[in-house]
Amino acid sequence: MQQTLDVTRTSRNILSQMLAGYTLEQLNKIPEGYKNNLIWNIAHVVVVQQVLVYKLSGIPMMISDEMVEKYKKGSKPEHIATQAEVDEIKTLLTETINQTETDLESKIFINYQEYPTSAGIVLKSASDAIAFNDFHEGLHIGIIMSIRKFI
Repeated sequence: MQQTLDVTRTSRNILSQMLAGYTLEQLNKIPEGYKNNLIWNIAHVVVVQQVLVYKLSGIPMMISDEMVEKYKKGSKPEHIATQAEVDEIKTLLTETINQTETDLESKIFINYQEYPTSAGIVLKSASDAIAFNDFHEGLHIGIIMSIRKFI
C-alpha cells in the first residue's frame, strides 16, 4: 500500500504545482468545448478520494458536505472559486493523503460499502478504493493537461 500512496503523493504534487502556476482567473476559466475548469478538476480529485475511501467506509470525511456537493461526480462549476477556496484545496491535496496514511496504519478501515465505479471496477474495500483513486486522479490530470492548452 505504501507504493500506492507514493503514487498518490506524486499526483498531488503535480496538482499542487498546477495550482501555483495559474492565476485565479485561469483556474476558473472553462474553455470552449469543456464542461469544467482546472480548479474543478483539482477539487474533484480531493472529493472523490474522500468519498471513496472515507464515506464508503462509514468514517467522517475531512471535507465539508458543501465541498462534496460542488465537486462530486456529475457536478459542474456553478460558481467562481475564490482565492481562499483555492488555498483550502491546495492544503487538502496534502493533508487528506497524510491522514489516509495515518488511518491505514491505525487500521480504522474495517467496514466498506461495496461500490461499482463508472469504469466497471467494483471496489470492495478501502484498499481497493485507494488503489482505484490513483487511476481516477491520472484521468483528471490528463483532462487538466488538455484544458491548460486553452487557457
